Amino acid sequence: MKDVAIIGLGCAGYTAAVYTARYKLDTVIVGEVEGGMGMNAADVGNWPGEIEIKGPDLMQKYKDHALSFDNVELVSGRVEKVEEGFKLTMQNGDVIEAKAVIFATGSNKRHLGVPGEEEFSGKGVSYCATCDAFFYRDKTVAVLGGGDSAIEGAAITAQVAKTVYLIHRRGEFRAEPYWIDKLNERDNVEFVLNTNVVEILGDQKVTGVKLDTPWKDSDTIELDGVFIEVGSIPAVDIAVQMGCELDDRGHVKVDAALNTTVKGVFAAGDVSGGSNHFAQFATAAGEGAVAANSAFHYLQSGK
Repeated sequence: MKDVAIIGLGCAGYTAAVYTARYKLDTVIVGEVEGGMGMNAADVGNWPGEIEIKGPDLMQKYKDHALSFDNVELVSGRVEKVEEGFKLTMQNGDVIEAKAVIFATGSNKRHLGVPGEEEFSGKGVSYCATCDAFFYRDKTVAVLGGGDSAIEGAAITAQVAKTVYLIHRRGEFRAEPYWIDKLNERDNVEFVLNTNVVEILGDQKVTGVKLDTPWKDSDTIELDGVFIEVGSIPAVDIAVQMGCELDDRGHVKVDAALNTTVKGVFAAGDVSGGSNHFAQFATAAGEGAVAANSAFHYLQSGK
C-alpha cells in the first residue's frame, strides 16, 4: 500500500509528488497524459526563474524532478474509480491502494456545441492552436475565444498562417495584456468581435464558419481550419463519484489546506477552486505543495 496516490500528471501533480517524496511518503503518481494542459503552452513567460520556456520543456523538468526520488512511482493509465479506503481501479483492471489521495486531474477543453464541430473534429477543427498551428502554414484560420489560450493561440498561429480571424462573443478580451500586445504586433489578424459562431461548415473537412452577426456584409467566413479556445472544464468526475462536493463554479470544493469534503482526500491545481480559480503554473504548483503538506499532516495524525 502506498502512502499517497496522486492522480494527475500535470504541474500540480508533479509538484505534489516532489513534496510527498521529501516528506518520505511512499508515493504513486497516476495519469493518462503526461504534462497535462501544460503541454499545450507554446511559450511560458511567467514561471519564476525562467524568462521564457516552452510548456513541454517545463513539464519535462517537473517530471524529471518528481521521478528523481526513489519513493515516487509513475503509473501511466486511466483511473476508472476510487473507492473508500482508498482503492484506485485502473482501466486495465489493476488496483492501487493508498492511505491518502490528491486529485490533480486538471481540466478538459470546453467544446462549442455547434453543428459541424464533432463532424469535423480532426478534419480542420482543433482544440489547441499552439499545438496544431504548424499544419496551417500559409492557410486561413479562425481562433474562437477571448481568454489567455485564445489570444496566445492566435498570436502563435499568426506567425505561420496567412490570415487569422479572432472571433469573440464579447467586445473585450479577458487575456493577459502581455498576450494582447503580442497579438497586436501581427498585421495578419482580423478581429471579429461581439460575434458568435453558430455552425462550422465543411465538405469532408472545414471550409468555413457561419456567424450570428454579419461581418463585412456576410454571415460566413471561408477558412481552412478552426481552433476552438473557449475555456476548459475541471475534470471532477472521479472526485464526484467519491463524494467530494463541488463549489459554485464546478470545481472541487476545498478549504485553505486543500482538504476536500472527504477525509483523506485533497485537491490541487485547475480541478480545485483553491487559488480563486486563477489557473496558472504558479498557482497549480503552490496548491500541489500545500496539498502534499496537508496529506503529510493527515497521515502523521493517524486519522
